Order: sequence, then C-alpha cells, then structure tokens
Amino acid sequence: MEENRKENTVSRWRLILGQEAESQLASCNEDGQLGLTEEELIMDAALAAIYDESAAAGSAKGGSGTGAGRGSSAGHGSLNLSKWLGDVRSFFPEDVVSIIQNDAMERKGWKQLLFEPELLASVKPDIQLVGTLLSLKGKIPEKTKDTARLLVKAVVDELVKLLETDIRRAVTGALNKRQHSPLPSLSGLDWKRTIQRNLKHYDTERRVIIPEKFYYFDRAQRSREWTVIIDIDQSGSMADSIIWASVVGSIFASIPALNTRVVVFDTEVVDLTEQCANDPVDMLFGIQLGGGTDIHKSVKYCEQFIEEPKKTLFIIVSDLYEGGNQSGLIRRMREMRESGVRTMCLLALSDKGKPFYDEGLAKQLSRDGTPCFACTPALLPALVEGALKGQDLAELSKRIGTL
Repeated sequence: MEENRKENTVSRWRLILGQEAESQLASCNEDGQLGLTEEELIMDAALAAIYDESAAAGSAKGGSGTGAGRGSSAGHGSLNLSKWLGDVRSFFPEDVVSIIQNDAMERKGWKQLLFEPELLASVKPDIQLVGTLLSLKGKIPEKTKDTARLLVKAVVDELVKLLETDIRRAVTGALNKRQHSPLPSLSGLDWKRTIQRNLKHYDTERRVIIPEKFYYFDRAQRSREWTVIIDIDQSGSMADSIIWASVVGSIFASIPALNTRVVVFDTEVVDLTEQCANDPVDMLFGIQLGGGTDIHKSVKYCEQFIEEPKKTLFIIVSDLYEGGNQSGLIRRMREMRESGVRTMCLLALSDKGKPFYDEGLAKQLSRDGTPCFACTPALLPALVEGALKGQDLAELSKRIGTL
C-alpha cells in the first residue's frame, strides 16, 4: 500500500514537471523506472502540448511534436486539436479543464482555431471563454456565430441560476413587497389572501363567502418602487466583471419593483437597458471590450434617469482608471450622494483575487460617501439588500468580507 502511494505521488510530480524531470523522478523508485499508466500518458501529452517548450518547438517547425517524448502533440491541425480538447475534458476535473483551455488560447495563440464550429462545440463553456469570445466577436465568422452564442448562453444561464434566487430574496426582503395597506382600493385588492382569510365565513345556504375583512396590497407595490442604475466599465481588464454585472442587470430587470437601467462605457456611452431586459446574451454581444475610459461622461448620462434620488441605487462597476474628467467625476458623485442617491463602486465583480484599481480615486470617492470595494458575486445580494435598507455599505462590506 505504501509503495503504491509513493508511485502515485511520483507520477503526479512527473505530470506536473514534464519530461525533463523524468530521470530524476525515476531514481525515486527502487527499480529506477517511472511507468505512467495509459491514462497518465494521455494526460501527459495533453499537458505537454501547452506547457512543454520542446513540444511547442516541434509544433512551430511544422512537425507532429511529442508529448513528453511519448504521445503525439495536439499540434495546430483541427483534427489534432479536436482530439486534444476531448482528452482534456475526459481526463481532467472541470475546474482544471477551464485553466488548461485558457492557457492554450493565451500561450499557444489558438484563439483563431476556436472559430471552427465543431471545435468550439467541444470546448467547456466557462466565464473566461465567454470573455475571450466577446473580445474576438468582431472576428468570429458567420458559420461559428450560432455556436458561440450557444456557449455564451450556457454560461449566462448557469450564472443566473447561481444568483437569481438570492438577489430576488434580497430585494424582496428589503422592500417588504407583501406589506398590506389598510386603505381600500379595488384595484389593489389581494383576492387570494382575502378569500383564504374569510373561508370560515362561508354561507352554505347562499353558497357565497361573506368577507369580514378585506386585504389590500400597498399601491407602491404595484409600481416600480426603486430605480437601479448599473454603470459598467467595458475596458478589456473588466471582462469577468462585465459578464457578472450583465447577468445581475438582467435579474434586476426581471423584478417588477425595480426600474432598472444598464449602461456600458469606454470613451463613449451605450445604453443597453432594452437588450439586458430582453436577453442578457444580446447585451453581452453588444459590449465592445477594450478602448479608453470616460467614467465622468457615463455618470453624466446616467443622471437623467434619477427621478427620485432617495429611491435610487447607483452602482458603478469599474477599476476607476479615469481617462476623462476626474475632478468632474468626483464632483458629480459627491452631488449625487448628497441628493440622497445610494451609491457604490464595485472595483471588480468576480471570483478572482484582489483587483488592480486607481487607489487614489477610490479613496476620494469613499471619503465622499461612495464606498469602493471588490465583491464576489455571492456577496452582492447582501450588499444590494443593505443598500436598499439604507445601511452603511462601507461597514457592511467589511462585515461580510469583501475585498
């Protein structure tokens, strides 16, 4: 048993370190041999195609290349790449598959090869892949667009499942949607609750319910109680955050009590509210990653949608590297806050680590009452609920552990 465990450990290190470490690791075994299983050989070849420099050199010269000196490399042919994708998905855990796929695109320049429909259909859809597709969407040929859209939709649907219940619960809890009003109004009559509460007053002879008390919904619950504006920086460094923010915007747009506006910006401002409400996938394909940044211009544009400041939540999703009027941005955000708007800046909305951002501008906005922090998607519902309830978001962010 101990010997098997030792061999497994040595084999794992061999897969991690590659062919160059084989002779040193073989000496760890009593017989001086390092025998990889058939499955490990396939895994070794798949890893070598991406991480082994000698395999890369073989591919660059037009040869077949070798995976750690054994199996054939993925190479650059569509048939080999298709086999490589299948091997990766078959023999590695899902979270590792995502890492290897993205390393393949970045290290080997295989992005263009993913424009073949049959190859793209073999890739595991994840948020990094969506970001890659969006950054290249202007180059995607017509024959691949439908496949690309299906992959993006699969990821968006999964993200909606992860967030929708918690966000709806947070908004409902904050607004107390089902609070009843004593003021009579036929249009606001809660028929279901009125009938349920008066069943004991059923008249068997006349076969009717004689209500003792009527229940009404508050009039405010039938209209949009709050305006939520999401202002999203579409610079290339914000790719993951853009995807998450778009999903969050679509969920907000589906909640009747919220009047949701979704705006994206670089040096220009684009209003994607309609696309977001109808189909977040359409919205994502309406985003143009890259370019400069003019946050001030976008905030100025968004101000027109603030009709009732004390019932407005304004969320900027940006790393705050402002290429426009920084002093104007600070002034507008301060005035917005002083008017009663509840504001926050998400420096990143993703599951990745601490982001890069303009610390000076973040500190200035925070001093003026707009807390700035990075946030994982799982923590966002608590922040939204806190904002709608009027809680101190800076203190709340510390309490729930944002970055």
